[in-house]
Amino acid sequence: MFKKILVANRGEIAVRVIRTAKEMGIATVAVYSELDREALHVRLADEAYALGGQTAAESYLNTDAILNALTLSGADALHPGYGFYSENTDFARAIGEIGVTFIGPPPEAIEVMGDKISSRIAATKAGVEGVPGTVEVIKSPDEVIAFGEEFGWPVAIKAAYGGGGRGMRVVNSPQEAAQALESAQREAEKAFGRSESYIERYLTWPRHIEMQIFCDNFGNAIWLGERDCSCQRRHQKLIEESPAPNFDDSVRQRMGEAAIKVARACGYRNAGTVEFLFQDGEFYFLEMNTRLQVEHPVTEAITSLDLVELQIRIAAGEPLGITQDQIKRSGHAIEIRINAEDPSGGKFLPSPGTITKFTAPNGFATRLDAGYIQGDTVSQFYDNLVGKVIVWGKDRESARRRMVRALDEIQIEGILTTIPAQQILLEKADFINATHSTKWVEGVEELKSLKVARPTSTDDQGNEVVARDVTAEVNGKRINVRLYLPEIATSVTSAPLAPGRKGAASPRSRSHAHGATGGSGKISVPMQGTIVKVSVNVGDKVDAGDTVCILEAMKMENAILADKAGEVTEVKVKPGDTVGTGDIVVVIS
Repeated sequence: MFKKILVANRGEIAVRVIRTAKEMGIATVAVYSELDREALHVRLADEAYALGGQTAAESYLNTDAILNALTLSGADALHPGYGFYSENTDFARAIGEIGVTFIGPPPEAIEVMGDKISSRIAATKAGVEGVPGTVEVIKSPDEVIAFGEEFGWPVAIKAAYGGGGRGMRVVNSPQEAAQALESAQREAEKAFGRSESYIERYLTWPRHIEMQIFCDNFGNAIWLGERDCSCQRRHQKLIEESPAPNFDDSVRQRMGEAAIKVARACGYRNAGTVEFLFQDGEFYFLEMNTRLQVEHPVTEAITSLDLVELQIRIAAGEPLGITQDQIKRSGHAIEIRINAEDPSGGKFLPSPGTITKFTAPNGFATRLDAGYIQGDTVSQFYDNLVGKVIVWGKDRESARRRMVRALDEIQIEGILTTIPAQQILLEKADFINATHSTKWVEGVEELKSLKVARPTSTDDQGNEVVARDVTAEVNGKRINVRLYLPEIATSVTSAPLAPGRKGAASPRSRSHAHGATGGSGKISVPMQGTIVKVSVNVGDKVDAGDTVCILEAMKMENAILADKAGEVTEVKVKPGDTVGTGDIVVVIS
């Protein structure tokens, strides 16, 4: 068994892995960016090493910095979590080349399945058919148009190297193809370090159902059960559950067997998830995620298996220790993702900031997996997943009611979250009757009228001498030190100061959201972030609703729109500029 595991990730998945490793008696190592010095995963680990930088590219996607942390720490294994480098073939190979075990599949399997194009080819060879789509990288918008004309609109552009809805764009007409392809490739490059994309038919009312599989080094392979992840916005999941409701067991068995065929086709080992689209009684291979999934706790809840522990044991060379007929599933589990987003109007805009209050739900069969606690800051530079609430019930309805109760208990202040939207969705008849699909959320009328108040906070002042636990770094290694210092008055606002901006940020009116400034022509941004594209120049004529620039925040691109027709008289930003909530970016006369 391993002596020390480095977790090359952050947030709730890093916390999740660290906890299981500690329970197994394995020492843990965290890595952190400049913005994550006091993050929960850093505080929980036995050791922590600085990666430097603020953005993901400068820190958690910095191979040299992570390899250096491995050398300094002496860790003999690395867990990649999900996102970042979890599905990067070159990174997995680099880890193996220095004699450290990568807790995941072999690089060859990542290469086949991490690339969504080659995974489609492999699945087809294994006898598992996918949704009609291309098996070549898109070279130009003309290919998107040609595919749409042949198979019908809409079509989906998808990142070849990634998942979680990042780098995916739905194209409804030939006129949208060029802009959609550019946006998808740009987002994929930032999220996964690769911009390659492919095209796929976009089904009309599908359910997203995925199968959890495990393979060991001795030829054993099992499927643990399926998860229904159909409740999504922007192709990213809001609510997940297991088992899938209204899902015939014969289909379940066939899907499990198909998932194993796909895994064996690429010589897979460790944890993996084979994703399918399900419509009209038929399922189609979508992709394989060669890593642990965000929603893995619902499978844990119904099987009583620790999937992270299974990952670690398989990577250490142990056999699975369980056969297909020994897997027992009981009850029903539901998970909601707590994302730092403003769900007002159903827009789900990023809402970075400092968490001023975080009260967890409790009770029977209720679990919280979080990467933050009260006082922590959710940065614009990373994914906006704050945590997850997972509940179990003897059946689906009891689990649903337990989740409704848990969400009534949880209290989070200082940021806006997706919880108000999820409370609405859990009570909708479509969800209760399981007649929803991946396209359902956008049509829920109650979300369109939802208004969530902006968070506010007050000054925390005092002059007492108090003990402070602070962090020092010696040769890149984190060391905790306790100092006795005067309490320093602080001021925290609902709009944190963006890096590179001078002065204290101040709260802005909600009337500035998404360029909606009452037709004044002074187009502002609704949250702090980075300008990645400016679509207009001084002198251009625009119509209300035209995109004037693209703002990236929390790994998501947001179109900032003109609020009236007219002529552009000022452009106050350029690509790469960091802006704060309410900043004016374009003026229209």
